[in-house]
Amino acid sequence: MTTHRYSAAELNRCATEILSAAGMEAALAAVVAETLVEGDLLGHDTHGLALLAPYIKEIENGAMALSGSAQSLSDRGAALLWDGRRLPGPWLVRQGLDALAPRARQYGSATLVIRRSHHIACLAAYLLRATEQGLMLVLASSDPAVASVAPHGGTRATFTPDPIAAGIPTSGTPFLVDISSSIVTNGMSSRLHKEGGQFGHECMLDADGRPSRDPAVLATDPPGTIMPLGGLQSGHKGFGLALIVEALTGGLAGHGRADPPLGWGATVFMTLYDPAAFAGADEFMRQTDWIADACRNNPPRPGSSAVRMPGDRGIASKQEQMRLGIALHPTIPPMLEECAQRYGVAFPRAIDG
Repeated sequence: MTTHRYSAAELNRCATEILSAAGMEAALAAVVAETLVEGDLLGHDTHGLALLAPYIKEIENGAMALSGSAQSLSDRGAALLWDGRRLPGPWLVRQGLDALAPRARQYGSATLVIRRSHHIACLAAYLLRATEQGLMLVLASSDPAVASVAPHGGTRATFTPDPIAAGIPTSGTPFLVDISSSIVTNGMSSRLHKEGGQFGHECMLDADGRPSRDPAVLATDPPGTIMPLGGLQSGHKGFGLALIVEALTGGLAGHGRADPPLGWGATVFMTLYDPAAFAGADEFMRQTDWIADACRNNPPRPGSSAVRMPGDRGIASKQEQMRLGIALHPTIPPMLEECAQRYGVAFPRAIDG
């Protein structure tokens, strides 16, 4: 399969027009499209525009709200709870960041939990919005309607990959941490399964609990599972991380796996921190800059050219793709073209021939 590059602006325009033609309010469509494109710019191509066709399917099935705003269920100044009313996740997260920023400046930190959000796409796509303001963001999500990851020692799916991310400012390139509590994600597993491929290492369990590299185990009856981060030997660490994410999301939201499933979506946790309210922004940067220098100047192990900080590759990818065009994974353009054709939207031409 051949990879082609496309203008980021044109992909943004195309995705916005498709979402709008499908019935989404213009302001929401613009935010969702921008977030998906940002995911691809940062190199997270399973959680960028690859999600547009599934989102359109959700719209067509009436599973995603297309206009309106979240309902505030609790507001104690520095602690908020919203009902997302099945609105697009990227819209809710962006609205949440805008609501938290002035509160973080006032209180030092402010937290929002959202229940009944639709899927929020790539967590890393939101981090620069915080770090560019000198704020630190911790963001996590779970999907109480989906299960593909077994607890360490078990064989029945209980969790989603339960990602958690952090945007950490420095005086230079920020740290953009985006990890899941499982070894691999549902998105990558699904893509590899469709391609008939296997992972390079054992990160799955078949239905009988035997280690496997084959993502097809998730589609058997009964299904297999994804291993927690750490695998067979140290999976208790990923298991523990999943429990933390579940508590921060479903627990604080009062809506999670103990409730009837509502369909593909998310329960979301986010906290913004203002370093100025603690030891001060300069002291914060002094510490994060020291860590950055100590890691980047660390003697590399054999086979590694240098230590790379979380976010270095993503930010370099974004800068390159803004200049040269986004290199879409070969499976993505056909899905986008089909959606564009169905809704009468012009799909951009590749800029590399």
